Amino acid sequence: QVQLVESGGGLVQPGGSLRLSCVASASIFSRYAMAWYRQAPGNGRELVARIIRYGDTNYADSVKGRFTISRDNAKNTVYLQMNSLKPEDTAVYYCNSHPSLPTWGQGTQVTVSA
Repeated sequence: QVQLVESGGGLVQPGGSLRLSCVASASIFSRYAMAWYRQAPGNGRELVARIIRYGDTNYADSVKGRFTISRDNAKNTVYLQMNSLKPEDTAVYYCNSHPSLPTWGQGTQVTVSA
């Protein structure tokens, strides 16, 4: 059974930080690269960051130097450390494998506002 549970979102001021967490079922975590995606109101879902099983990472240009993706293989958990947040980072954030599977979690809302 595919399960993805995201947490850690919230309301933060511009320039602030948040750390998102996602626990995935072992069937996903052990086989695939993991990634964070986001969807802002009126926009499609976009890839934010990706990490392969052994640690190589890729980032969208809009978050390079501000966001860091990491994973704990023992806990089937992927993290997204978000620093220097901007209002345009406001979105619902989801984790999934990369390429993504059809099943998505509920996401976690990140709102960056003064």
